[in-house]
Amino acid sequence: MLVIKTKKELRFHLESLNTRQSLGLVPTMGALHEGHTSLVEKALTENDYVAVSIFVNPTQFNNNEDLAKYPKTLEADFALLKNISSKLIVFTPSVAEIYPERIAPKTYDFHGLDKVMEGAYRDDHFNGVGTIVEMLLRLIEPDRAYFGEKDFQQLQIIRKLVELEQLPVEIKGCPIVREANGLAMSSRNERLSKDLRMEASLIYSTLQTAKKKFGTKSAKNITDWVVQEFQDQPNFELEYFEISDVETLTPIQKIQQHLKYRAFVAVYADGIRLIDNIALN
Repeated sequence: MLVIKTKKELRFHLESLNTRQSLGLVPTMGALHEGHTSLVEKALTENDYVAVSIFVNPTQFNNNEDLAKYPKTLEADFALLKNISSKLIVFTPSVAEIYPERIAPKTYDFHGLDKVMEGAYRDDHFNGVGTIVEMLLRLIEPDRAYFGEKDFQQLQIIRKLVELEQLPVEIKGCPIVREANGLAMSSRNERLSKDLRMEASLIYSTLQTAKKKFGTKSAKNITDWVVQEFQDQPNFELEYFEISDVETLTPIQKIQQHLKYRAFVAVYADGIRLIDNIALN
């Protein structure tokens, strides 16, 4: 496994590879878990080479405390990746390497995809995501890049980014990987107490019930039920619950049979923010 810390060294190495073979990219912020390893394993089955980036990107955090507390487990991450394959290219740049002049995001027009759900609660978050993803795609020039569907809104925005910037890469969405109790795997789960981590199964079970209700109950009825479910749980605070069109992320007004919908949720558990989603039809 090759660990590279600078853009110059990374480009030098990538240019030495066989250009007739394919390259996959898995961008991460570290604190790796089975969700990440599933992306890496998928990339390895579809590409000759795979690059994994580990970089906690400051421009996508709107909360400095959240940034400071974000788990950093670089040595454990290296060990996990090495167990998957010795052939990985791991890029671990410093903040100064990525933002040599000033730490600031670009501004994009994501055609409204960034104005709902996460975007409504996290100022400039998706500009920060777009900035680092565009930078990595231009630097590494992969044939395919892999993202988990847990961050489904992010996935759709990255697809829009690739379209807007006309980047020659295929964006691959991969299924959510869950813990035994259904909680979507996330680096932030490590900050939960053992008991709260078990109780957080409530998030997925609520989404599952919302899916069962979809098609027989109105969107408002389902939303009202979800709000009440979390009001009855003192350890959890619901930030939002939305049923949205998969393509436009527009909140549902009335179910249209030809459209696909997902339910999205963001919840605070003892101050730790958790998100999840589920396909409804």
